[in-house]
Amino acid sequence: MTNTDAGGGDRLALAVLTQYRMGTTQQLHRVLAPRVRIEQTRRRLAKLRAEGLVDRVTLPQAGRLRAWFPTAYGVRVALEWPELHGRRPPRLVSDPVAARLRAGHTLAVTETALAFLEDARRRRETCLPLDWIPEVHHPIGNSEAVIPDALLYYDSGNAMLRAFVEVDRATMGPERLAAKLTAYARLHRYIPGPTPGRRPHINAHSTQEVWRQRYPLFPRLLFVLDGTGPTGINNRISALCALKSNPAVNNLLLHVPALAAPLTDLREQGPTAPIWRPIRDPAQHVGWTHTLHP
Repeated sequence: MTNTDAGGGDRLALAVLTQYRMGTTQQLHRVLAPRVRIEQTRRRLAKLRAEGLVDRVTLPQAGRLRAWFPTAYGVRVALEWPELHGRRPPRLVSDPVAARLRAGHTLAVTETALAFLEDARRRRETCLPLDWIPEVHHPIGNSEAVIPDALLYYDSGNAMLRAFVEVDRATMGPERLAAKLTAYARLHRYIPGPTPGRRPHINAHSTQEVWRQRYPLFPRLLFVLDGTGPTGINNRISALCALKSNPAVNNLLLHVPALAAPLTDLREQGPTAPIWRPIRDPAQHVGWTHTLHP
């Protein structure tokens, strides 16, 4: 029996690791307790490891970073809590070797989360650690699904904003990145058909796009680009923009803000700075809360 529930800080640490999948000591400190000494975060993580709830791997980068991830036991404990109610169990890392092989992308996603969390703190807006939800499953038929790297909830004080976030580290070609935009266009218009062999039952949900059952508005799309220089960034944005000729994508872009920005700019300037380039008009530079003009 774990004594994690005895400390709110321990509970939040395990919940964050379960939801984010992985984070370095420094990243977790910035998420959980940036105003205290980092030694307190180190002790908390060591305690959770001794209880069998989390584990770690040492990465070969300069400084030999430690990346932490939840164990199967830790995930079982955390998913019983109300704050994680309804979350799909994350894809578990089976051992430190598997964790090391997945670390690059997962840590980049965690770093992207931090850009929004820290900017919200500076601006006195609301974006809490568990408002960043990786890998939310959205079916689009034929056993296919759109699974963004993260779903972001953000309360600006004037509006509740939602965003699907895709973090691309240049490990796939520009065309494969752009194909994600096509998948979001499918989700935007997807209405599930009747179950084969069953008599159709008409109700309000069966005649509307399935995303409307979850969101009042379709979340905006944020493509965060990393792992390449300015030329590579431009090539990737050009590949996204080229899909405007696709009627379904064009319809999506008429109704949903879709923006792209380098992760380096996100870190250095924050997401509300005019660092984002709209896919509809990449000559512009706007903040991520940019609203489409009629």
